[in-house]
Amino acid sequence: MALSGVRKSFGALQVVHGIDLTIRDGDFVVFVGPSGCGKSTLLRMIAGLEEVTDGEIAIKGRDVTDLDPSERGIAMVFQSYALYPHMSVRDNLAFGLKMARTERTEIERRVGQAAEILKIDHLLDRRPGQLSGGQRQRVAIGRAIVRKPDVFLFDEPLSNLDAELRVSMRVEIARLHRELGNTMIYVTHDQTEAMTLADQIVILRDGRIEQTGTPRDVYEHPVNAFVAGFIGSPRMNLLDAEWRGSGKMRLAGCEMDACLDGLRPGEGIVFGMRPEHMRVVANGPDAVQAAVEFTEYLGGTRYVYCKLGDGQNVVVELREGDDIPAGSAVWLTAPREHRRYFHASGARIG
Repeated sequence: MALSGVRKSFGALQVVHGIDLTIRDGDFVVFVGPSGCGKSTLLRMIAGLEEVTDGEIAIKGRDVTDLDPSERGIAMVFQSYALYPHMSVRDNLAFGLKMARTERTEIERRVGQAAEILKIDHLLDRRPGQLSGGQRQRVAIGRAIVRKPDVFLFDEPLSNLDAELRVSMRVEIARLHRELGNTMIYVTHDQTEAMTLADQIVILRDGRIEQTGTPRDVYEHPVNAFVAGFIGSPRMNLLDAEWRGSGKMRLAGCEMDACLDGLRPGEGIVFGMRPEHMRVVANGPDAVQAAVEFTEYLGGTRYVYCKLGDGQNVVVELREGDDIPAGSAVWLTAPREHRRYFHASGARIG
């Protein structure tokens, strides 16, 4: 699939700005970003539910920009399930095929196959009102499977489920992708879903692509401060600092090593450290002092929330060692290979 110069405007308001994107056949691609970034609008343009203001969309080498949704070889799974409440699960799965005048034996074969894949064959005679949220979502996915599309489109399909069901459904969707091998495009605002499901993540902001890459690429090598702060839970610590020259920066009154070039002494920078890379050390060389405010205990992991002398907040992930009481003064540092540096504008500089 290829998107070339795709734009979307509502009157004078442009919401998608010239998207260029190539998606390999069989990939699981996740569009992720904050509310209002254009991810659902972009998905709806691929589906044919929104007109493209400018640009071209091609699926399997065929220009589908102006085609009806039914002619694009896609199937879409919505957040709301969109099931017919008066029909059985069997009839919900078969409805689209019946409308397309598919032969009865073929309908029965496809419905049976989809039900077996999704483990809902024992639910075929129930109605949606008799199903749990997770079961209804499986039926919605099954309705897409029976169409045998080239591309599956998912628009925040798990957002109506509770936390435990979201986790189990993520596993089911990942398994489904392995079994079917179709191209899947999945929209979510939840970066944990994006990281756990995607072959490729497309991070959007204000209708533009900020970065595309594997989950590891975007996590370990963010191109700017926005991506660094958006991907990761808890997010990367992004701290205002000052470049001092001669391989040093000043952070909250403390000097730390920094490997940067091309900056003027006194220039502002943003220093990035992932919580899991931070270390509590015994003394101050190449470290910054902080006060412990609160510790979140999660069994094998603890998140220690600290405040620097200049009021900036820092989160430290610990997996061993003694508890650190609130009010304690600590020194924090991070291995140099895990330190990230950004210009005050947000661009990555190191």
